[in-house]
Amino acid sequence: MSTLKFFRVPKHWFRLSCVQPGHCPRLVFNATASCRQKTTAVPDSFRAQLASGPCLQDFVKGVSVSVDGEDTEEHGYLSGDLEIGNSRKVYFETYGCQMNVNDTEIAWSILQKKGYDRTTSLNEADVVLLVTCSIREKAEQTIWNRLQQLTTMKKKRLTTNTPMKIGVLGCMAERLKTKLLEREKLVDVLAGPDAYRDLPRLLTIADEGQQASNVLLSLEETYADVMPVHRAPQGHSAFVSIMRGCDNMCSYCIVPFTRGRERSRPISSILEEVRMLSDQGVKEVTLLGQNVNSYRDMSEEQFCGSEQTRLSRGFNTIYQSKRGGLRFSDLLDRVSCVDLDMRIRFTSPHPKDFPDEVLHLIAERRNICKYIHLPVQSGSSQVLKAMRRGYSREAYLNLVKNIRQIIPDVSLSSDFISGFCGETEDDHQQTLSLIREVGYNVGFFFAYSMRKKTHAFHRLQDNVPAHVKQRRLEESSSMFREEASKINAALIGSTQLVLVEGDSKRSAEDLCGRTDGNIKVNFPKGDVQHAVSSSTPVSAGHYVLVKILSATSQTLRGRALSLSSLKGAATHTHTDSPCGNN
Repeated sequence: MSTLKFFRVPKHWFRLSCVQPGHCPRLVFNATASCRQKTTAVPDSFRAQLASGPCLQDFVKGVSVSVDGEDTEEHGYLSGDLEIGNSRKVYFETYGCQMNVNDTEIAWSILQKKGYDRTTSLNEADVVLLVTCSIREKAEQTIWNRLQQLTTMKKKRLTTNTPMKIGVLGCMAERLKTKLLEREKLVDVLAGPDAYRDLPRLLTIADEGQQASNVLLSLEETYADVMPVHRAPQGHSAFVSIMRGCDNMCSYCIVPFTRGRERSRPISSILEEVRMLSDQGVKEVTLLGQNVNSYRDMSEEQFCGSEQTRLSRGFNTIYQSKRGGLRFSDLLDRVSCVDLDMRIRFTSPHPKDFPDEVLHLIAERRNICKYIHLPVQSGSSQVLKAMRRGYSREAYLNLVKNIRQIIPDVSLSSDFISGFCGETEDDHQQTLSLIREVGYNVGFFFAYSMRKKTHAFHRLQDNVPAHVKQRRLEESSSMFREEASKINAALIGSTQLVLVEGDSKRSAEDLCGRTDGNIKVNFPKGDVQHAVSSSTPVSAGHYVLVKILSATSQTLRGRALSLSSLKGAATHTHTDSPCGNN
């Protein structure tokens, strides 16, 4: 039981020295009288009432209060069970990026320790928490529609003994806090990305019939000491958050306003989590961050050097160059040494943060996937400048060339925005030509959606009509599929190491998995068991060598040859691991 301690105060401190007019309706004062004259007018009967009235201890119940070490009587006003879940069932729905998946795992870790249970059935839920995304208008509209459905369900539950509480977590909670709480009255709890530690308290307030909100952003919160409760699909892969927030301030992006400034998690806590996942048999870890490769650990004094952060050649930032700290290459080096049979991926990077030492490390380590997400957004230097991306078309293409020289077998993916403010038809054609020139294995395409608070909202005009955005989006996507089909077709006849993810969504007779280059591969189950000649069924988490027989722009199809591993499939000539005995 917590103890509140109060210090004895001299009695004369409690003398009524001055009462302002209007503070006590039972007392009548002469407004022109001095303060001293007013105090002498206080009747003795009122002084007696004050002396015999309740004190602080009468209001603080359920807590042991002591005055100068003398214990006083315990009372029951404040419950000792505050913020305890009492086995109430929590149901999570997660929308948006992989960071939201990781946020869900963090929020659940915090609630689990407070005595909550988790359910996968909405009908059983006492608490429904939506982990939300604000990156585009369509994503937000999905949440609004879902909240309407849940509110209807909640009203039906009011007649039962287990009323439902609804909470919104993440980016949308921060961006639309006023609308969610005051106008729509759809939610009981709001928690921004940096407020998950406060969830037990917020839910306790909600249980008393009040709306509760904490959407404050932090300059320090990384949840470094919170071990996420991973719910990876069949346990073969997991996401590990290494940093939060973003400093880039791209003109179209809401992330710096919903997730705050960049701050990195200490390397020691990241390595601890990766080791734990390795012990659990996880075969693939994806390092997460809004700008993952700008990672900079300044948690220990010896890391705080004066060396300036190195950027990709030809790139710049709107913020002053940062100095000191352990960089992304240091982290990638150490993480890759935890388990040589565990694949390491990372997302989402910024092209500016690919100095040569990062690229050489990816080329050297066989368990760091030869797959780089390199978001370009536009092929036009004019649009890139308006987006405040910090590079030109030429600088980006030079980076692609450098990457392919250092990592010849690399697979590339990218993000593209169609119809950004002021984008002309010529700008769009430059994007199409860049897609042809680079040749991406994977692409993600979006029509521009203006967000409040961003630089574009305040300074630019969203002047590209919706139907033009949609046409350009379809043309960009079509160009990507055409080029990706050629790239994937070149893999026919090759043998790829595939990490099995589970049954194929298209056929129960097939297994599916991904190559090192993050391309999906389907192959028949029957061929697998025949090839491996083992009584142990091949399942998620196994590495299988697959000969590629056909290809589309999205997937490969092949035939299993044998079970394998990262070590067994290595083709390089190094005999000693740079990780030593790890």
